[in-house]
Amino acid sequence: MSKRCAWVTKEPLYIEYHDKEWGVPVYDDRLLFEMLCLEGAQAGLSWWTILQKRENYRKAFDDFEAEKIVDYTDEKLQSLLEDKGIVRNRLKIKSVVTNAEAFLRMKEEYGSFSNYIWGFVDHQPVVNWWKTAKEVPVSNAISDKMSKQLKKDGFKFVGSTICYSYMQAVGMVNDHTLECFCHPSYMRTLS
Repeated sequence: MSKRCAWVTKEPLYIEYHDKEWGVPVYDDRLLFEMLCLEGAQAGLSWWTILQKRENYRKAFDDFEAEKIVDYTDEKLQSLLEDKGIVRNRLKIKSVVTNAEAFLRMKEEYGSFSNYIWGFVDHQPVVNWWKTAKEVPVSNAISDKMSKQLKKDGFKFVGSTICYSYMQAVGMVNDHTLECFCHPSYMRTLS
């Protein structure tokens, strides 16, 4: 059996997320926006909590179509506060609307949100070579810089730790440990 990163539980949803998504480069604007919103929703909670609610989030927030989200009314925001399928935190819910506005501005300015966000890593995934999960940082100089710039550009719930977690989730950073079959070096040892 192939080894996975130590943080992965036996939950099938977690295994699938680890094996097929975490650390895999994402360039699709809509998915990049979705993950930014979900990472913000995670603040103070576990990723497992958000991952289990992900489908509910997609339904509640119109599949993270920013063009729809910027037009949310007070009634829509109130209905989200009453939606038991998502984290019912007023600031986090409002941040999705604020982030949709900033997302659309960056998309316009840079031609795509992908161009904007991937610019923080010079448009190349950073592959780390950690032996154990304990070595993996919760933030770094890039996430510090990203956090500062995102805040300046109008985004909310984008502290450095959230930004680093986001970078891992969308493959800007590959933090699979060396023993994990998802680390790029694993494929080399098989050939």
